[in-house]
Amino acid sequence: MFRKLPDGSGPRLTVFVEGQPVAVSEGDSAATAALLAGLSATRASALGGQPRAPYCMMGVCFECLMVIDGLASQQACLVPVREGMRIARQPSRPAIAKP
Repeated sequence: MFRKLPDGSGPRLTVFVEGQPVAVSEGDSAATAALLAGLSATRASALGGQPRAPYCMMGVCFECLMVIDGLASQQACLVPVREGMRIARQPSRPAIAKP
C-alpha cells in the first residue's frame, strides 16, 4: 500500500516540457517535471482562462491537467515520466480525442 518516495538517486531521464529538455529522476511524475522546468501554470481554466497549477499532487484536485505525448486532459501528477516524454501546458478548452 505504501511506497518509498524516490530520493533522486535513481536513473536520470530526459523529458521535454514545452519543448525544452528537463532532467528528471525515474519515478517522478509529469507534474514534477513541469514544476522542475519552472512552469508557474500548467493549464488555463475552461471558464475565464485563469492559470492553474499542480496543487494536491495525488490525483484529487485535477488542477494539473496537461497534454502528455499529444493526449489532452492527463492528470500530470499521476503519470510517471519516461524517456523522451513530451509534456505541454493545456489550453483552456482542449480538443477532445475521438476514439
